Amino acid sequence: MENSKPIGVFDSGIGGLSVLKQFIRFLPFEKYIYLGDTARVPYGNRSEDTVKRYAKECSEFLVKQGVKMIVVACNTASSVALETVRGSVDIPVIGMINPAASSAIRASINKKIGVIGTRATINSGAYSNSIKELAKDEKIEVFPQACPLFVPIVEEGWVMHPAARMIAEEYLKPLKEAQIDTLVLGCTHYPLLSPLLTELMPRVTLIDSGEHAAVHALRLLAEDKKLVEEKDEFVVKPNIKFFVTDIPSTFFEVAQRFLGFPVDAPQRVSAQWTI
Repeated sequence: MENSKPIGVFDSGIGGLSVLKQFIRFLPFEKYIYLGDTARVPYGNRSEDTVKRYAKECSEFLVKQGVKMIVVACNTASSVALETVRGSVDIPVIGMINPAASSAIRASINKKIGVIGTRATINSGAYSNSIKELAKDEKIEVFPQACPLFVPIVEEGWVMHPAARMIAEEYLKPLKEAQIDTLVLGCTHYPLLSPLLTELMPRVTLIDSGEHAAVHALRLLAEDKKLVEEKDEFVVKPNIKFFVTDIPSTFFEVAQRFLGFPVDAPQRVSAQWTI
């Protein structure tokens, strides 16, 4: 049955596990296949053509696994390769940018929205362009801020470390001066910094791109009647199969930090995209 097929999620590394966590939260009865392209991480310093090729390869691999939907859980790939992926597969494809942008527009009262992300995502202008395009005639100001040190801080588990606080205060300074009331977390690592960001900007609404992508996916699957119906039994552990193009030494530690539960050993996929 079409309903029983898994949802495919891919990222350049393991940051997309924060997106997977939100999908499990909103769609707990679904099966998932997660692909981390860990041999070629990060995508942020690659050319657009290279990112498009990588994203297409990841998507085609997931299609071969029989998925019913693809989630591009990578902001860089979402910003430059989403249409490439959509053009290469015949199943629904969810990106990170538009769901978060539309949610930020609805959430903002003073129409001053901040966006934080990696340098590549911020330089692409993807979030700023999407917010302005979706806002149409609304007068909205967007304040982008690159936060390159946030990714290593999260992967080291230093999210409440004094160093993280000092760096965050520096990054957030121009956003505070701009008096934003809404902040888009434009990187899959950043939701793990939410407690610190909320502490430093208590009156600002945080927009988790993974959360809003999951809500969007829920609506799409429900409309297409491809949603797994609620089961009677309690789901003890989510049904996830992990694939990676390389197995980092910190995979299990970082994956558990992102998901909040121990994960099964991933299966390595060769460079030729064969199992």
